[in-house]
Amino acid sequence: MPEFSHPFMGNAYERKLTEQELVRAIRFSIASEFEAIQLYEQLRDSIENEEAKKLLIEIAGDEKEHVGNFLRLLKLLAPDEENYYKDGWDEGEEVMGIEKK
Repeated sequence: MPEFSHPFMGNAYERKLTEQELVRAIRFSIASEFEAIQLYEQLRDSIENEEAKKLLIEIAGDEKEHVGNFLRLLKLLAPDEENYYKDGWDEGEEVMGIEKK
């Protein structure tokens, strides 16, 4: 059985998280959702059972929604980070030669 890594390791923490610890936990949660998406999509691509594929697609979609939930929470908790993401987005468009919208 895998041991899941997260701020509480299966138990309530003996103290409340600081705001910065919560931000770090949310970032970790986003990474975990992306990892789950990768797993479910890889499983889907590795099997022939059509019913299982349908469910794995649904589950991966749910995880993508969770990414959006966590990103929204991150924006609330660390609004200054959005500027970094926008700068990276703009830089990527510039490198790829995509016109800004």
